[in-house]
Amino acid sequence: MNELRKRVAELLQDKTIDLFIGYGKGSADRVRALFITDPAEAEKLIFDEKCNQNLAVYLLKDEVKRAGKVGFYATGYALRAMMQQASEHQFKDGSIIALHVTADNQLMEFRDFKSIEDYLENADTGLTSEERETVARIRAMSKQERWDFWMNEFGKCFKCYACRAACPLCYCHRCTTDCNQPQWIPVASHDSGNLNWHLMRAMHLSGRCVNCGDCAKACPMDIPLNLLTYCLVDDIQKDFDFVAGMKSDALYALSTFKPNDKEEFIL
Repeated sequence: MNELRKRVAELLQDKTIDLFIGYGKGSADRVRALFITDPAEAEKLIFDEKCNQNLAVYLLKDEVKRAGKVGFYATGYALRAMMQQASEHQFKDGSIIALHVTADNQLMEFRDFKSIEDYLENADTGLTSEERETVARIRAMSKQERWDFWMNEFGKCFKCYACRAACPLCYCHRCTTDCNQPQWIPVASHDSGNLNWHLMRAMHLSGRCVNCGDCAKACPMDIPLNLLTYCLVDDIQKDFDFVAGMKSDALYALSTFKPNDKEEFIL
């Protein structure tokens, strides 16, 4: 941890970066995002098992872009989110510095897309065994059982949109939910409106979700929204041999045609 603080202070001191985004102490026993511009403030950085928020969610904020050159602490999932954002042409190569601590406590510094891609080739950022078991259990349900399961979960939603705010790939300046001419998504938190919202969001993340699970972590009603996108991640990988967030120049699976694409799913 001291090595991370020291490196952040050095990067700010020599003006390599103008802003660093890391983790700091929040209220009570919580962790919050910390935005540092003064090298002396690097001492406020913390890093423990609670520091798992995907900080890539802040990289595309207007305030962050205006800050100058940015550095941030990146978990493995955040590195994938950054690569997915890059593949969608949201920033240029070399414009962001990512610091990452490996499982054996080695500090790594990434300054270009290629170095991140090389690291991700061997990094474990897929679904955990527990998540795979849960996805398999949902897939084993009958259609009616799956419908009942998700309608029961969506019924808890009161549309706070915390899932949207926490997701590093939900960055549209104007979301479908903000459109009222026409009204694509009903405003009310009823069965139809909730179903429309969550299915629309899941489809927009098909082939883009990087498995960070921040949507579910942010949900105040503990709706397992990540499982819905994980099921789609599984389908995209199986049908298109594609995993999001691994390459900065990857083409979106659902808008790209390849002659060898599997077609068993077409009825």
